[in-house]
Amino acid sequence: MCGIVGVVSGAPVNQLIYDALLLLQHRGQDAAGIVTQQERKFFMHKAKGMVRDVFRTRNMRALPGSAGLGQVRYPTAGNAYSEEEAQPFYVNAPFGIVLVHNGNLTNAQALKAELFTTDHRHINTESDSEVLLNVFAHELEKSTRGVPLQPEDVFTAVKNVHRRVRGSYAVIAMIAGHGVLAFRDPFGIRPLSMGRSSDGAVMLASETVALEGTGHVFERHVAPGEAVFVDLQGKVHSQQCADSPKLNPCIFEYVYLARPDSVLDGISVYQARLNLGEALAKRVVSTVPPNEIDVIIPIPESSRPSATQLAHLLGIPYREGFVKNRYVGRTFIMPGQGVRKKSVRQKLNVIASEFKGRNVMLVDDSIVRGTTSREIVQMARDAGAKKVYLASAAPPVRYPNVYGIDMPTSSELVAHGRTIDEIREIIGCDALIYQDVDGMKRAIGSLNPKLDGFDASCFDGVYVTGDINAGDIERINEARVGQQDPQEDDTSRLALPNAQDA
Repeated sequence: MCGIVGVVSGAPVNQLIYDALLLLQHRGQDAAGIVTQQERKFFMHKAKGMVRDVFRTRNMRALPGSAGLGQVRYPTAGNAYSEEEAQPFYVNAPFGIVLVHNGNLTNAQALKAELFTTDHRHINTESDSEVLLNVFAHELEKSTRGVPLQPEDVFTAVKNVHRRVRGSYAVIAMIAGHGVLAFRDPFGIRPLSMGRSSDGAVMLASETVALEGTGHVFERHVAPGEAVFVDLQGKVHSQQCADSPKLNPCIFEYVYLARPDSVLDGISVYQARLNLGEALAKRVVSTVPPNEIDVIIPIPESSRPSATQLAHLLGIPYREGFVKNRYVGRTFIMPGQGVRKKSVRQKLNVIASEFKGRNVMLVDDSIVRGTTSREIVQMARDAGAKKVYLASAAPPVRYPNVYGIDMPTSSELVAHGRTIDEIREIIGCDALIYQDVDGMKRAIGSLNPKLDGFDASCFDGVYVTGDINAGDIERINEARVGQQDPQEDDTSRLALPNAQDA
């Protein structure tokens, strides 16, 4: 997953893009980049690291111009350790184009071969975003054929991108001397929204929180398959460029990825999580009698709305039992030391009085590998809990994600090929309650009846693009980024700045 932003304004945009990236930092902490344009010249700075570390005063001064793009990266394909794979990406023909991308192409390898043999374009990294940029550049060159660029030429290029590219992609690109372009894949898997400030500046961003937090009034979401072109005078042109668009957003955005104060495709993320808690209450009652639960405690951070609603509906006290250390950094490996695995206890500390002598129900947003859940359950027992129940606001994660979330291979998923009781034994809790898939879809889908459905592939194994089989998953997993840096030994979600921390 990544966070992307683009701006066309009548004033310098470097600080504006920086501020927007801070608001999107929860979507990626691996690398950050900004590119601006002044008089048809691009100015770019990008590097590995968090936004506040990548951009110093000297870097910001070197980013002049009134139009620009930015991205925060959480890599799922390519090389996580390569500075070159930080975005934006650039090609000099036609016109000069820079591009940022959130998502994952499922046919990147086939496209890469096609670009080399047929389109005669060179790809220099393992990033699927560079592939996407070159496909778009090639199609834009074909649609213009040397004549002055018009919005219709841009839309023709996007139409051809849709015909060639498979997978998920929310894209913002800037064409030198012409303007900023944004488009989404025909299923709208990854989010993208548009807003405008009081002085007429137009911003496009992954989440509405980036618009609102920088003084822009949300106007609308970019539709699946749609392209929006903002010229350098701030005029907005748009066109549907897909043959059969459907709105099937990634349901994991609402479960965990997005900030709770965002609205994605007409659905409040916070309300979606409240609804998940309401649906979960029905599952809990059928498994554990409420009178056997003394207290409900969320596992920080994004499970809080669901846990609050669950406690309210069951009439059980809600308590904070874990305190998250937001300042846990990397573990440095000194000469002669082996890799030291960070314990969850470095990131979470228990408030023992909330556990001692009680039957505790812990609530998490989802359970992926199960290793963190197991350690947290043990922490609750060590703090004196009599019984520890665990409830997940999401269903079992049984399948890999191929659309831009770093979801592990099947063998790493604790729920893959196991019954609920087998998972419970591995995690070590007294009862394990999962949301069911249909209940999750109803809880969130009821907030926008205009949705055609969801991509819930990591829960139900149905890949909405219709082009994924077991062989494809194996090939995509081979291209997955190894998240574990030789000097960074912690990859759990608890190590990342979460939506509430960003």
